[in-house]
Amino acid sequence: MKNWMQFLVLVTSISSAGTLLASGGFGEGGEGGEGRGKQMPTVTNVKWAAECASCHMLYHPGLLPEKSWNKVMAGLDKHFGENASLDAATQAEITRFLALNSADKSDNRRSSRISQSIATNAAPLRITETRYFTAKHDEVSAATFKRKSIGSASNCMACHKGAEKGDFSESQIKIPR
Repeated sequence: MKNWMQFLVLVTSISSAGTLLASGGFGEGGEGGEGRGKQMPTVTNVKWAAECASCHMLYHPGLLPEKSWNKVMAGLDKHFGENASLDAATQAEITRFLALNSADKSDNRRSSRISQSIATNAAPLRITETRYFTAKHDEVSAATFKRKSIGSASNCMACHKGAEKGDFSESQIKIPR
């Protein structure tokens, strides 16, 4: 009888672990499933990838709320000191894509926390201006961000190798010298 109970416990444990692994339950988010974990869901748009990544890292739409993305896209002629203007159709498509996948529209835990860290009437243009970002990076000195190997706080990929895919897992951080 004792061996049978041990066998049953073992089978149940293996089955539960397999289910958790299949659902992502052991992932960064720890909540299981695709949407509510910390790792942001994979999102794609050909024009967004082509246009935005041609000049800088591809920032996941879940890093800012819709009102911020609308503000960024409305000011492409003065985009952080550059003229990044697009034709009207491309600009409209990318703006819609960013809005649909923005922090305030996502059920992803990280995006929700980013959105909650921004005052209701605020529309920051920079992810680095959010309370979420500053709280997550409070132990990183300004000098570290200025290292030649990093450049600035906006160069997420310097330390987070999966940043363009929305993976900011703390276990994957490697701060370059």
